[in-house]
Order: sequence, then C-alpha cells, then structure tokens
Amino acid sequence: MFSLTEVASLNDIQPNYRILKPWWDVFMDYIGVIMLMLAIFSGTMQLSKDQVACLPILEESTNPEAAQNRLDGCTSVLGTAPSTTRDLSDSVAHKLLNTQPTPLKGEDMWSQTQPRGRKTNLDYQQYVFVNQMCYHEALPWYNKYFPYLALIHTIMLMVSSNFWFKYPKTSSKIEHFVSILGRCFESPWTTKALSETACEDSEEKQRFTGGVVFQKHVSSEESSQSTPLMETPTVQFPTEKLIAEAPSLTTLDKKDGEQAKALFEKVRKFRVHVEDSDFIYKLYVAQTAIKALKIILILSYTSTFASKISFCHICQPETESLTGYNRFFCTHNMAFMLRKLVFTFMAMICLYGLLCLYTLYWLFRRPLKEYSFEKVREESSFSDIPDVKNDFAFLLHMVDQYDQLYSKRFGVFLSEVSENKLREISLNHEWTFEKIRQHVTSNAQDEQELHLFMLSGLPNAVFDLTDLEVLKLELIPEVRISAKVSQMTNLRELHLYHCPAKVEQTAFTFLRDHLRCLHIKFTDVAEIPSWIYLLRSLKELNLIGNLNSEHNKMIGLESLRDLRHLRMLYLKSNLNKIPSNLTELSPHLTRLVIHNDGTKLLVLNSLKKMTSLVDLELQNCDLERIPHAIFSLANLQELDLKNNNIRTIEEIISFQHLRRLMCLKLWCNKITAIPPSIGLVKSLESLIICHNKLETLPPALFHLPKLRHIDLSHNCISSIPVEVGYLHNLQHFAITENKVEVLPCQLFKCSKLKVLCVGHNSITSIPEAIGQLVQLSHLELKGNCLDCLPIQVSQCRLLRKNLLFVEDHLFDTLPLEVKESISSD
Repeated sequence: MFSLTEVASLNDIQPNYRILKPWWDVFMDYIGVIMLMLAIFSGTMQLSKDQVACLPILEESTNPEAAQNRLDGCTSVLGTAPSTTRDLSDSVAHKLLNTQPTPLKGEDMWSQTQPRGRKTNLDYQQYVFVNQMCYHEALPWYNKYFPYLALIHTIMLMVSSNFWFKYPKTSSKIEHFVSILGRCFESPWTTKALSETACEDSEEKQRFTGGVVFQKHVSSEESSQSTPLMETPTVQFPTEKLIAEAPSLTTLDKKDGEQAKALFEKVRKFRVHVEDSDFIYKLYVAQTAIKALKIILILSYTSTFASKISFCHICQPETESLTGYNRFFCTHNMAFMLRKLVFTFMAMICLYGLLCLYTLYWLFRRPLKEYSFEKVREESSFSDIPDVKNDFAFLLHMVDQYDQLYSKRFGVFLSEVSENKLREISLNHEWTFEKIRQHVTSNAQDEQELHLFMLSGLPNAVFDLTDLEVLKLELIPEVRISAKVSQMTNLRELHLYHCPAKVEQTAFTFLRDHLRCLHIKFTDVAEIPSWIYLLRSLKELNLIGNLNSEHNKMIGLESLRDLRHLRMLYLKSNLNKIPSNLTELSPHLTRLVIHNDGTKLLVLNSLKKMTSLVDLELQNCDLERIPHAIFSLANLQELDLKNNNIRTIEEIISFQHLRRLMCLKLWCNKITAIPPSIGLVKSLESLIICHNKLETLPPALFHLPKLRHIDLSHNCISSIPVEVGYLHNLQHFAITENKVEVLPCQLFKCSKLKVLCVGHNSITSIPEAIGQLVQLSHLELKGNCLDCLPIQVSQCRLLRKNLLFVEDHLFDTLPLEVKESISSD
C-alpha cells in the first residue's frame, strides 16, 4: 500500500507558483488532502478489518417469511440505518437466531444453565468458506470498492487543479512569468522607483499647501510667435513640469542597474509573447469546468449507492452440496464506519463543488482578459503604465488574488518613464565629468566640440562643460535639456540628429537668447521640436529629413518669420516646390541652400520675392535649365547649381542684370557649350563648370576683367584659347582631365596665377614661359606625355615639392640645385 505522502505529492507544485493560487484553489487543495486521507483510511480499514459473518437460516423451509422477519429484527436493533461494528454482531445474531420459546418462571434456573439457539452441523472451515463466498456475492460492489473510487476521484481532481501548471504550452509561460515577477518584486530599482514616487507625492503636497506655485509665463509677444514650422494650428511650448530640484536618491549599484535594464527587456519581450494569446485563460476555465462536471457525476452516483449501505444481508450461495444450507444470514462489520466515511466524502465533494461554482462565477463575472493599471497610475508618478490583455492580464488577475503589491511592483517595469529614469541614473553613473571631458575635441574652426553618439540619454555632466561651444547629439532616443544648460555660457551651436529633445522653461530661455546655429536631422516632420521656432537669436538653421509632397501642406515655414536674426536656411530633403510662405523670411534671409536628393524641383516662383538673398544653392534638384526666378535676385553674389540635369545655359545672358554676382557654379551637369554672352557678366570673379561635356571655350569668357578663378576640369576640351592672356587677375586655373595638347604661351602672362592644374591631358611639353609665374605655388602636371620639365620652374619661387604633382622620373630630370630649391622648406 502506498503512503499518504506519496499520493499527496501529486498535489505539489513549485513553491514559487503559490502566487498564482487564489484562496479557492488553496481551499480545494486542502479539501483534496482531506479526501485523500479519507480514501487511504477507508482503504486501510478495508484491507485490515473488512469482513462478513454468516449463519445458516434453519427454519426457512417451514417458515418462508422468517428471513424477512430477521431482517426486520436487524432493522429494529440498528434503527433506520442498519449498520454496526463487530462488537454488536454476537448480540444481534443471538437475538435473530434464537427461536426458542420464552421459558416459564419456574424454568428460569434451567434457562440460565442450558445453551440457547440451535445447533448447526458446520465446522470452522465451512464458516470461513461461506463468509468469503457471501462477501463477494451478497455485499454490494460500492461497499467493497468505495476506497478505490474515492482515491481515484481525489487524484483526478488534484491533477485537474494543477494541470495548467504542468501542460507544456502553459507551463513555460507560467514559469517565465513567475520568474520575472519575483525578480521585479525583489529588484532594488522597484523600491527606488516607488520611493521616488512617494517623495514626489510629498513634494506635491508641500507645493500645494506651502503656496509655492510653478507657472509657465509666456508673454503675449511670445505667444504670437508660436506658429510651428509645419502648418499645425498653433505652436505651444511643451508642457514640461517646472519643479524645484529634488534631492537625488542613492545611486544604484552598477550590477543592480544592469539587472534592472535586463528586467525591462525581459518584461517587454514577455508581454509581446503572451499578450497575443489567451490559451492559459481558456485552459484554466476548461479545467475548472471539468472539475465541476466531475463533482456532479460523483455526487449523482455516490448519493444513490450510499443509501444502500446496510449491516444485514441475505446470502444465497450455491454451497448446499458442501454445507447442507443454501441460505445464510450475513452481517457486514464495516457498514457503520463505511456509511460515515461515505457521507463525509460527499460533504467534502459538495464543498469542493461550491468552490468550483464560485471559481466559474469569478471567471465570468468580469472580463479577465483585460487588466488595467489605473489604480497604480493614480498612486504613482508612472502615468504611462499601459493596460494589458489576454493571458498577461489573466495572470495578473490571479496574482492580485494573492497580493496586489506584486502587480504594483510589476507595473514599474511596464512604464517607459520608469525605464527612462533608470537609464538616466545609469547614464549619469557611467558618464562622469572626467569621462565626458576626454571626448571634447577642437574642430576645424578651433572650437570646443563634443559629439555624443547612441547613448540612452543626455548625461547631466555635459552641462558642467562651461567652455563648450559646439554640442553634437546623434541617435539619442530621449534628450532632456535641463535648466543647468544655462551654465554653458559659450554654447553657440547645437546638433540634434534623430534626437527628440525636450527643454525646460529656464533652459529654453537660455537657448532662445544664446543659440546661434541649430542642425536638426529627422525622419518625419513630427520629430522636429516645436520650440525651435521661438529661438529668436538663431542665425543658422539646418533641417535634414523627409519633406516630400505629402507633407507640403505642413511645410509652410511661416513660423520662421519669428526668427528675426535668421540669416541662413539649409533644407536637405525631397521637395517638389519651394513653399510659398518661405518669402516671409525674405527681409532677413541672406543664404538659402536646398539639397533635394534628386527629386525634381518644379515650382520656384517664390524665389522672386527673396530679394535679400546673397547666396543661393539648388543642388540635386533635377533642373534642366537655369530658373528664370533667379534673375530677379538683384543682391545675389553666389549661385550654385551643382548636380542637376542642365544641358544648355543660353539664359546666362540674363545674369548681366545681377550686377553683384561674383561666383557661378555649374558643376556636375551636362552642359555642352558656354554661350558667348558669358562675356556680359562683367562682375563674375569665379566660374566653376567642371564635370560637364564642354568641348570648346568661347573667347568671350576670357574678357571678364574680374575673373580670378576658373575650373574647367573633367570635360572634353581640346584647346585653350589664346585670349586667356587677357585675364590679368587670374589666380586659379584648372583644366584637369581634358584633351588639351598645348599650353598657349599667353597663359603664362597671367602673372598673378597661383594655382595651375593641367594634369591628365595630352600635353607634350611645358613652355619655358612658366618661369614668369612668380606667384605660382601649386602645379599639377601628372598624367601627361612629358619628357622633361623646363629648368625655368626654379623661377617659381613659391613652388614647393609638396604642391608639385608630377611623376618622379620627370622631377629627376631637373638639375640638382633646382630640385634642392623646390624641396626646401
């Protein structure tokens, strides 16, 4: 026989799973243990003491109703429930089998000395045989098998109660949930976060009762300037909480911080994995319904058989040939005890059934596949804790039946605000002032620059760099600029590359008055911070991101009119037209740069009104001709039309009206010829027309008296006109990667020439007149068909070896003293 401990182990679960056992499941487990004890006790009693005692019925042949009379006598002795123990068997049998008449008073003495009853002819072995036969034939099956039925039913109920902990598809999720929940409950970050919430609540009360009220004051002038860059109804400054500096709590250990970060990631992945299914909920409902059906089944047949448990039985075994009798009167010694055990078992089953009905009521009285953290959000500062659904919600409902504190602590790890606070603490712990100071460098403009890339946030120590001038932030998911930025009195330039930034009121006031240059790189228009439109001291604004035609309705740019000191606007996007409201910037904007990433720029009429423009760049806009709107820009000094699809520049004659135009850049197009009308642009000082398809050069080009810089590289030019000698102010002449064979001597009359690039042509010799270029400091000759270099190169006093680009064997043809002169510092 197995022990109680061995069977009770079927009801055991892992200790950590107790948080998923509501009170009714606990009571069911205890009831299951009681029923298990009843089954084992009744089975032990049956194996050790259960038997029947039988006597032959002697008068049956003469009196057919005698047997029934004896049963009635048994009933009269035992009452309505004829059952007794072995102690009563002798007296009852004596009464039932005593058929002698009552002795007379004179015979009392005789009756006390003579045995009573009738003598049978059965010996002991026959009685044992008859008892065993009648135990199997006369005793009802339920009386014999009740312990085993009770044990089987109990085991089935125990298995049903814990099936959802054992089933493979649910056990893994439950195990993972319990593991994460326990770690979240014990995590130091949970305690810190809740403590911080308590501190904030106390500060809120002090702020309310103490009369310290923080309000954001915006003047009417500033409020009128709150129109966004993208055509949204109104720009409102982000409603940041303007609170006094709270005392910082104890910093988490690095190990605790890393564990908390890992928990946030585990909770996020677990939520995604569990929320898409409600299998655990359905399985729990199914196992509860199955238990309820089992209870009904058990009660239905147990109540029927329990009423048939009797102490007395009539047995008719086929033993007359062996014993001489065919009817026996038998008694069951365990009838009384069995009856009590059965009714106790039924009582436990009824109580178990009531708990099952309550469980079903709890499961269906409200939606358990939805869980709201509303109460937690109200009690804490983490108002962003999301509601959950499906199996995740059901598991949290089950945990609430154990202790609601678990869900409250678990909710901390569902909050992005909480995660951001943890990142901030860990970030500040890792990025100290000394470490940040090591990343400060000097840029090309000799400015103190700090570039932070892919951090979780902005370390507070950055605001202690009071001498920092340029701050670059890239791929930082959340940038919060606090009031401490006012310490950075030298900060003039800020770069935000894919960095959503929020500023406090004090910080905004400082940036509004001190920031001069702002670079913003974004993916969507909504990522542009709205506060940038109020930076009235801003002089340069760079916007790099997607501003395609679908967003054109929002690209009004009218709010930039409030940037009164804005001088330069850089747009790198994919516009198909220049927004009409851009003209609002015309009174103060002097430089406009549009890099269009290959999208065709169709409408440029808005340029006509931007008469203050001095520098205009329209790069990669798929332009086929020079836009006519440009000819209205009377103050234009520099025009850059790089990387377009321009084939002809006949409109260049109109540039004669732009009397201030000094620099014209038409590089990287498909221009095949320069019209003679280029000679009318008398103010032109620099012409860059490289990377085109030019074959000839008009002589009129070399009649521009102010022309100082010409770049004709990467074309198909075969000859240089002799009129080049008229350019007395020429300082830079580049015709690299062409088909030039001869350098005209007139070129060397340009005595002010400092840079001469004629590499990768078909030149066979360099004229000796090169010695006339006394100011020449940069000479490129590599890639030609030269045999030697003229010794007159030595007369170019400013030319040095590092800026002389020629093959080594040609350089070696020079006399030693010339080589030493050129190679000297």
